[in-house]
Amino acid sequence: MSKGTLFVISGPSGTGKGTVCNELLKREPIFLSISATTRDRRNNEVDGVTYYFVSREKFQQMIDEDEVLEWAVYNQNFYGTPKRAVEDMLAAGKNVLLEIEPQGALKVKEMLPETVLIFILPPSMQELKKRLDERGRETPEQVRERLDAAAWEMEQAAKYTEVVVNDDLEACIEAVIQIIRKRTADVEIIERLLKEKY
Repeated sequence: MSKGTLFVISGPSGTGKGTVCNELLKREPIFLSISATTRDRRNNEVDGVTYYFVSREKFQQMIDEDEVLEWAVYNQNFYGTPKRAVEDMLAAGKNVLLEIEPQGALKVKEMLPETVLIFILPPSMQELKKRLDERGRETPEQVRERLDAAAWEMEQAAKYTEVVVNDDLEACIEAVIQIIRKRTADVEIIERLLKEKY
């Protein structure tokens, strides 16, 4: 059985990466890796579905015992990817999707070089600001902080395997689907060739 491929999607807040990931899960045979976090659970969130909500002590234990593939601190909270679940799914031949920040994505790439990193870019900083303003979730100061963070995140895009601009949501989703399908087909062709007698 062929090993699955790990796909990581990143992008600044407001680029629509969450929507892209949700659509991938509906349209492709790919499995979402659920992250662990120390932040408080919001009303609409479900433990074990949205995130694994854990204490800071538990998260530190996971780090100490090498149970996380990557981890980062964001807004004073820890976020990380439990290693075992990802490894088990990949070993079972399943493609796995991670939606994480560039800091974590680049750590994953170091540990698992075959990982495919996909960065979602906004069409412009003005459009990104407009999207953040229209969400109405953050104060003007928080929007500025997100835009400052976005500038650093976009500098990391050059280190990614693929970059997709989300100026049209459906076209963006389709572009990411094609990246996943091509990678999966390439892996299957390579494995078939390696099995051939010569």
